[in-house]
Amino acid sequence: MLIVAGLALASCGGGTQESGSKVGDMDALQAALEADGFTVQEGKLETFDVIAMYDAGLVPSCYGNNAQAPYMCYKLPKAPGQTTNNTISDAPINPDNQGLWADYRLRPDEAIVFVGKTPPECSYFSYRSYLAVRYYPEEGQARRVFGSLGDAANMLTVSSEGTPGGAGGEAFEKYTVFITTADKGIDQRVRDALAAAGFSMNIVNTDVIPSGLVKMGLDAEDDTFTFLHRLAFFADEQAGEDYMGSAQGTVFRLTPDDDTQLDPFDVPELRVRGTGDTSELDLMGALEELRQAILTEYSDLQATDLKTDIWCLQGYDAIQEKTDALGDNNDTVYFRSEQFTLGDDPQEFLIVYGVNHTAMGKSTYNNFSIYGAEVMNGIAGSDNSALAGSAKEYLPDNPAAQYLYVCKVARDAGGNPDVVVVPTGPGAYGIPLDEQIFLGYRAYIEQATKTGPFWFELLYDRAIKFTP
Repeated sequence: MLIVAGLALASCGGGTQESGSKVGDMDALQAALEADGFTVQEGKLETFDVIAMYDAGLVPSCYGNNAQAPYMCYKLPKAPGQTTNNTISDAPINPDNQGLWADYRLRPDEAIVFVGKTPPECSYFSYRSYLAVRYYPEEGQARRVFGSLGDAANMLTVSSEGTPGGAGGEAFEKYTVFITTADKGIDQRVRDALAAAGFSMNIVNTDVIPSGLVKMGLDAEDDTFTFLHRLAFFADEQAGEDYMGSAQGTVFRLTPDDDTQLDPFDVPELRVRGTGDTSELDLMGALEELRQAILTEYSDLQATDLKTDIWCLQGYDAIQEKTDALGDNNDTVYFRSEQFTLGDDPQEFLIVYGVNHTAMGKSTYNNFSIYGAEVMNGIAGSDNSALAGSAKEYLPDNPAAQYLYVCKVARDAGGNPDVVVVPTGPGAYGIPLDEQIFLGYRAYIEQATKTGPFWFELLYDRAIKFTP
């Protein structure tokens, strides 16, 4: 299986590439790694359908998934000699993945290598490792942390054929390499093997696991990790379906055969949020005018404003606070509404409104998702492209309307294609009528900083619930 995958990749990517980058030969890479004393096992980078996993009883939550953005993750075999099971596998619903785990324990001298193409054109993609589950001895139990271990490599920062060394260029459908490790020496050994196999270093990314923040090892009380490949809004939907529908590239788990003198990485520096540009806050008056126009439009109904708060912070915070970061990403901000229920009366609905942060230049894309509060399943939503211009109906004479949005959310669209529908099922693909619901808001990547915007340079998204 390794040889087939390697030959397929080498035949597609060998030779000189854009900007002097080269993609080497996978068979030569495997041989070089084995010659350097690594045991090489193959894993996968493959779609992770969290709602299907929840419905099958394989995960306890949907982790606040972004309803409009699919996920892929590494699925890896155990390390040689590992006897402790990890915690999550999709093998019960995907038998081809027997023996592979979506979370995994790692020795401090191990590495994971991915070689493959970045996705087709989309609004966003990224790659990052996470601390998944931690055992707390004072509690006598393991709990989910699901905290990011640093900044993600996204389409503005990734090193690939089209963006060598992370320079600007064309980041889509280009070969890239990721090394996940906690150790500088292991990282260099893998880079040496890549170079020997013909790979240019300017397409190689190191996904650092900061060993000072984690407990590595193969025992039951050691941390587990996971790796997420996030994607959002493919320009060509069929190309996106094809990409998500199959395993991508080649994934190796690398374990040194001999003892290694450790040289751990420090905690990586973070890209700094914020530009000081507070121009979005100047839209507060227009936003209040929009709220009043919405209330006037539905003046025959009872209106309840839903409070918005900051939702998730960052993985480093969750690790210190011993809380659940829900798979956070530094490339975005997270806001959430207070909880509510939504019945099926045609006169019971939400109006979600706010600033289109992308139109204001504060994000690359922004969206909202609708969640069941019990299992945090994101099942529907809308985004900046669909919402563009939607406030002009309410504020026809206000030029600021082009930067605002309005969206109706209901149990039934009533024939209106612009209404976001909240289904009741099947399973966790819907939210029952009597279950608590909340809204989650995201705004991804400010171009100037290549990371998420600063929370307090944005006007918070809002919602009003209407009832008879």
